[in-house]
Amino acid sequence: MHSCDKNTVIPRTPHPSPFRQRRYIACCHLTERQSGVHVQVRAAQARAKTTRRFLLESAARLFDERGYAGTSISDISTRSGRTSGAIYFHFASKENLALAIVQEHFATWPALIGRYGSADLPALEKTVALSFDVARAFRDDVVIRAGARLWAERAAIDVSLPRPFVGWLETVTELLREARREGRLAAAVPPEVAAYGLVCAFFGLHTVSDALEGRSHIEEGLHDLWLLHLSALQPDPEPEALLARVHTYLADQDQRRGDRARPAVSV
Repeated sequence: MHSCDKNTVIPRTPHPSPFRQRRYIACCHLTERQSGVHVQVRAAQARAKTTRRFLLESAARLFDERGYAGTSISDISTRSGRTSGAIYFHFASKENLALAIVQEHFATWPALIGRYGSADLPALEKTVALSFDVARAFRDDVVIRAGARLWAERAAIDVSLPRPFVGWLETVTELLREARREGRLAAAVPPEVAAYGLVCAFFGLHTVSDALEGRSHIEEGLHDLWLLHLSALQPDPEPEALLARVHTYLADQDQRRGDRARPAVSV
């Protein structure tokens, strides 16, 4: 033990003043209240987003079935079980709702195209596989179908809609150029011209399939369409073998993603 001099000053631990204690407690309570408000705001935003998507899909089903002119806000209210006021809260008008569906239609494609950009496939097989996934989206996704129908009826909709096909022409052209660099595109085939013809054929097939059978056999029709085109696109034509590889690849991707099985396509 060391002795202390009588003049030694022993330090004391300072105690916070009552004012500081009160301010600290108030700040803690404020932080808790702010945190609670933020949670409530996020929950409200999530509910609003869910409601908006529900209304979008309800309207898309009606637009797909009846077209733009044959669908009213009252019809959408009845189908969705929500009031007209709730619909107008999320969409200012029927035109605005139609525009949102068309925009959603176009917003679907970049992610799908990007997935094939990183796929470990020759470019021509990427092109064919991508076309089957797009066909499936048109068949199974009501927002995609409604967006296509609304764009076709654009003259009746008093709003500016995005231009279609331009992105597809660019995508297919680039894939065919890649196939050319790989030596897998016939020398006499200009990528730009072939891309234009393929896009026209693909969407023409959709129009006919929708009119005749509601796209129920779109994949079979697309398979046959590729048999015809691949015979001209490949330098050493083997359309059946390429399509077999594509169908195997797509089935494998479905299994990885847990998608339902694709309808069997004869090869």
